[in-house]
Amino acid sequence: MSEPLFAFEDVTLVRDGRPILDHVTLDIPTGGITAVTGPSGSGKSTLLRCCNLLEVPTSGRILYCGTPLTGFGSLDPLTLRRQVAMVFQRPTVFAGTAFDNLRAADGSLEEDAATALLSEVGLEASYLDREADTLSGGESQRLCLARALATQPDVLLADEVTSALDEDATGVLEELAQRLVAPEAQGGRDLSVLWVSHDPAQVQRIADRSIRIDAGQVTA
Repeated sequence: MSEPLFAFEDVTLVRDGRPILDHVTLDIPTGGITAVTGPSGSGKSTLLRCCNLLEVPTSGRILYCGTPLTGFGSLDPLTLRRQVAMVFQRPTVFAGTAFDNLRAADGSLEEDAATALLSEVGLEASYLDREADTLSGGESQRLCLARALATQPDVLLADEVTSALDEDATGVLEELAQRLVAPEAQGGRDLSVLWVSHDPAQVQRIADRSIRIDAGQVTA
């Protein structure tokens, strides 16, 4: 049996005296799109943020491809976050141009490579010199995705990335996610994607498997 992508071993995360994750034991397999579902406030985003140490469990252990995320023998958090990139619910663009935003992830990025990243997320080369704060919500989210891809990650964490977008922009990002998990021979990146969603129809459309969290516990 192959090593799981992430293994949660009795993970609890307490915030303000309340368990946000409550003794979670879970294996997440490598490859495809794994949807993380559940009601608002159930711990979905916290579980995702634990996968690249934006949040650190109070107790228990998380393994990434067999390597512990904390403690002896763990990965450096910055190294981890280049391998396990994240895109958030609200686009977080930086001041400056789209090119400046891409180079924030990789300072050595050349213009040709930056143009290729924009093309991969469906933005034309002309966007490279546009001020990031002039982009629409959907365009900003695609720029954030391109910036995440600039580090050549193996895993993409997507935290309700379409919840504030219209139907057309949502469809673009869903299609991009499906393309990213496709094998390289089919023009994809062979990534593993963890996709938090509150939309059952979306999960049905794009996910290869799903995890449900309720009150900090895995229920399905």
